[in-house]
Amino acid sequence: QVQLVESGGGLVQAGGSLSLSCVASGSIISTIAMGWYRQAPGKQRELVATIHSGGRKNYADSVKGRFTISRDNAKNTVYMQMNSLKPEDTAVYYCNALLTTAQDITRSQTYWGQGTQVTVSS
Repeated sequence: QVQLVESGGGLVQAGGSLSLSCVASGSIISTIAMGWYRQAPGKQRELVATIHSGGRKNYADSVKGRFTISRDNAKNTVYMQMNSLKPEDTAVYYCNALLTTAQDITRSQTYWGQGTQVTVSS
């Protein structure tokens, strides 16, 4: 079974920084893309940043210039450096991966991590 394990969340004051990481493991044949989503209390989950295996990146407008997504394809790991954090960044951050696995090599599927809490105090 595929497993995504996140780490790096925590409590930080406004203006501070955090770095998140997510490692995907299991019978992975190929990784099409990995990324981060977040969900604040009472709100829907939203895309934060994605990165494809070829290196193409996409960011939500609200985090451009502050967050940086990167990956190590060989390690099936995605990172997100978060700088200049704001209270509105407070949310549970979820790792997401679009993968092809040995169980079904004819199609790709999305997988989710358990989430890691990021809290930014004012």
